[in-house]
Amino acid sequence: MITIRASRPGEGDRIIEIWRGAVDATHDFLTPEDRLAIDDLVCGFLPEVPLWLAVDGKDYPLGFMLIDGGHMEALFIDPACRGKGIGTALLRHGLALHPAMTTDVNEQNPQAIGFYEKMGFVRTGRSALDGQGRPYPLIHLKYAGA
Repeated sequence: MITIRASRPGEGDRIIEIWRGAVDATHDFLTPEDRLAIDDLVCGFLPEVPLWLAVDGKDYPLGFMLIDGGHMEALFIDPACRGKGIGTALLRHGLALHPAMTTDVNEQNPQAIGFYEKMGFVRTGRSALDGQGRPYPLIHLKYAGA
């Protein structure tokens, strides 16, 4: 059984572990240098921001979501738990809070784009660079209903 709850102080190490595993499993397009630079950025802020966690029956985090002002900044699932509905549960929780949610997805991550489109998101645009100005194009998405 999966429960969605707010993150708590002291869970940063597990959150970073989930992020690293998920990125290594899905972001093979990143150069090693960019992967390390992004890791440094993420480790500096991710453990400190309020997140929504998907936890198992023992309250062990399996995935997380970061929403800022109705824009989903991050959704990452432990790679050992992919395909089990954890991302869907987190996304549905976020949509209940923010029915007009937007998000951005790396163009080189077709699995993620397919997931969001299956969940009712539509493409609203494209940027040639990511948020840090790196050459990883983003697809902009907005929830339009399932």
